[in-house]
Amino acid sequence: MAESGLNARRSAVYLLDQVLGEGRLMAECLSAGALDRLAPEDRARAQRLALETLRGLERADRLLQKHLRKNPPLMVRNALRLGTVELCRGEAAHGVVNAMVQIVGAHKRHGQLKGMVNAVLRKIAADGAENWAKLRVPRLPKWLRSPLVSAWGAEAVAGMESAHFAGAPLDITGKPGADLSALGGEAVPTGSMRLATPGQVTALPGYETGTWWVQDAAAALPATLLAVQPGERVLDLCAAPGGKTLQLAAAGADVVAVDSSEQRMKRLRENLARTGLQADVQVADVLEQSGTYDAILLDAPCSATGTIRRHPDLPHAKDGSEFAALIGLQAEMLAHAWTLLRPGGRMVFCTCSLLPDEGEVQVEEALETHTDMQVDRTALSRPGVDPAWITEEGGLRLRPDYWPEHGGMDGFYMALLRKDCGVS
Repeated sequence: MAESGLNARRSAVYLLDQVLGEGRLMAECLSAGALDRLAPEDRARAQRLALETLRGLERADRLLQKHLRKNPPLMVRNALRLGTVELCRGEAAHGVVNAMVQIVGAHKRHGQLKGMVNAVLRKIAADGAENWAKLRVPRLPKWLRSPLVSAWGAEAVAGMESAHFAGAPLDITGKPGADLSALGGEAVPTGSMRLATPGQVTALPGYETGTWWVQDAAAALPATLLAVQPGERVLDLCAAPGGKTLQLAAAGADVVAVDSSEQRMKRLRENLARTGLQADVQVADVLEQSGTYDAILLDAPCSATGTIRRHPDLPHAKDGSEFAALIGLQAEMLAHAWTLLRPGGRMVFCTCSLLPDEGEVQVEEALETHTDMQVDRTALSRPGVDPAWITEEGGLRLRPDYWPEHGGMDGFYMALLRKDCGVS
């Protein structure tokens, strides 16, 4: 077996151990250097294998259950899960089984279980793919599924789960007027370019020249709603990794981008350099910001439950226990940002969450608190925006089960809030 393929699989098992055993998000593992020793192609393969296994975890466990008298140690179980997903997705049995036997056999404490791994995966190879297709779409864990069913109904949540299981295509936002036809993608209704099988992103036409950046179609809408004008002074709060900052800068605004994460802001600086766009980048606490702005975009920290298509580790690494603190922080940030907006100015509040408490409810409560705040529903009249997505209080609710014919979208909530001009 090629050493690189073995290294990618071994690293994928490690990522699964961290997510399912330690409750760590994959992004945390990657930023801590978990895959830094791998070649770029192996790094990409390890991530892909771990993500595919997390998406298909319920199915893999159902198939393995028939062949296991008791659950083996987590590392061995994760090797079996990865092997099962690969086999059921059509990988050659010889390569998969040998790799998992080697990975488990090399483990100091669990090496004696390599024979069991070999036997189980050979049974999976015999009829796993056929049985895989008969199993239901994997469901979200109860701690998240229950509140989502309460909010949107069982049918909608089933649609979201189908979108999560399918994964996400690559969406691209171009500079104004950019010709993205060389990418060979599909223009989705809101204007983003979508690529179903992009390959290596850095090798795509226009990447080196900074013509475009990667950004989910749903995530591109908040900056679109803000509709900044050249020369406007704009504050982008919680700006990293920077797609919205790039949109605001490309529109000609004078942008101040603020985020508390130095690591994430590094990516923003890299994207600004690649695209040749300008912004004042500040690693700082949002709640300590001062000044006055014409427009503000607040993409508040949230549960990120709208991004599970891309981040299937999230429902496995989290349990919802931190959500109450996040909801309180969102309200605090919204209230502080409002003090930085000039009279007559406008602000987009948004979260990549599927939970109404992090979207609709936040805006309802803000409207009750701030007598000088109005929701601008007219801002939502944009190409590709379905009027059915507009919520009772005047925001926009996006969900992964929307656009099934195009490949779905991330879950998001956003609202455009205008500040009264005051007494003249």
